[in-house]
Amino acid sequence: MADTWTIVGLGNPGENYRFTRHNVGFRVVEALAMKHEVDLREKDGNIFGSFSLTGREVFLLFPQTFMNESGRTVAPFVKYRNLTLDKLLIVSDDLDLPVGRIRLKTSGGSGGHHGLDSIIMHLQSSDFPRLRLGIGKPVSAEEGANHVLASFNPEEKPKIEQAIERSRDGIELFILKGAETAMNELNRDVEPEEP
Repeated sequence: MADTWTIVGLGNPGENYRFTRHNVGFRVVEALAMKHEVDLREKDGNIFGSFSLTGREVFLLFPQTFMNESGRTVAPFVKYRNLTLDKLLIVSDDLDLPVGRIRLKTSGGSGGHHGLDSIIMHLQSSDFPRLRLGIGKPVSAEEGANHVLASFNPEEKPKIEQAIERSRDGIELFILKGAETAMNELNRDVEPEEP
């Protein structure tokens, strides 16, 4: 299983949530699935699929629990497939990064993200890579829940679309060339291109 990778997009299930800030993790992994024409299927209440990338098997997983319970899907999947945590990449949103900024790290805490909290708890480890996309800070802490469940405004949309594209391509780089090369590329702050 040395060449098996798993990319997990975090989000809330259902069309109502699809374009909310909290669902950018889903959207990145969806973009990867579309690029490789992955046949996504549902089993045991989860959506997943796989494709081959130059000899590496890549699983794509979309937990269909709500965000705060993501670990209940991810941990059994990792155990069942006998996956190593260094080849598990969790893609999520991040309130502490400006809209469109991307950060790839190989391990660390949850940063207060409840989906990551759940995964860390269920895996009993935080030693897995994570790719975070900035969704901007709410005006106040009390507005946090409303902020993550809101859509991006028109000025933010080009930034987040570009970040989704860069993240999609960066995941391939991560798999093919390793974390350091992918971090050097993704963690650079890139200004959005003019539409």
